[in-house]
Amino acid sequence: MCDVEPCAGSRPAICVSDQARSPDFTVSAGGPTDFLGRALAQKLGENLGQQVIADNRPGAGGNLGAELAAKSAPDRYTLVLCAPSLVISPSLYTKLNYDPLRDLSPIVLVATIPNLLVVHPSVPAKSLKELARLANNRPGRLNFGSGGVGTSNHLAGELFKALTKTNIVHVPYKGVETAMYALLSGELDMVVIGTPASAPQVKIGKLRALAVLAKDRFAGLPQVPTSAQAGMPEFIVDTWYGVLAPSALSRELVVKLNAEIVKIMQSVGMRDKLAIMGVQPLATTPEEFASFIKTEAVKWAKVVKESGARAD
Repeated sequence: MCDVEPCAGSRPAICVSDQARSPDFTVSAGGPTDFLGRALAQKLGENLGQQVIADNRPGAGGNLGAELAAKSAPDRYTLVLCAPSLVISPSLYTKLNYDPLRDLSPIVLVATIPNLLVVHPSVPAKSLKELARLANNRPGRLNFGSGGVGTSNHLAGELFKALTKTNIVHVPYKGVETAMYALLSGELDMVVIGTPASAPQVKIGKLRALAVLAKDRFAGLPQVPTSAQAGMPEFIVDTWYGVLAPSALSRELVVKLNAEIVKIMQSVGMRDKLAIMGVQPLATTPEEFASFIKTEAVKWAKVVKESGARAD
């Protein structure tokens, strides 16, 4: 029998069992974030000997869940699983009710999904350099799709434009899956999207992959070069996932949570489970994750500024 502790402000009710309050993971519903959040919550609960609840908080580009965690008590009972929107939002929104870099404490970078730049087979380009030349020869005639203004796949397209000094039209959709369908139908020329969705279409010839936008090649498509191998080393766009907590969480708890989550991510069971979704597990120190966040924030702030993107 569980009692429910009342909410404090916008904080969700937490199930209380055996007189010990259960930690909760705030995640977005659906897709790899939900899958990873639930898998982490289950294993962390087993390791800590108490229930850990995966609390889905979609909306506002992931900001609702991050804000909730940022404003929660620093008692280890609320953690948040964040994606690149964490570092993109400060530049994209004119007003946020929290500061991701100030109000959240990095625990560990846990996973990444490599992205592919894929084009429709009708596009006569077989490499990033050929695509850049084609776009230069056809200014404003090529287009790329995304899951909406300010999403990582939108800004990936903007980064490609900035690096190649090309004019390619952005076509936003209500989700990257919808953009993918538009690409398959020939409505779009190109999309940057994760390997779980794009690799199967590449394998059957419905799409052509020009590069893996990561440091390493993707095992599922070993013939596809990385962006660096394709001549664009700055064109790195990983979809990453990391665990954070309220900023005032004690150093002792940060270290403890990091150790527990690293142990989970390095386990064979978790690796096998994530492989099904095409997710590559990682395990960093809090300091490594903090440095990574700062680097990503600077990188995407520049892209947002140059593109003029706004989500308000």
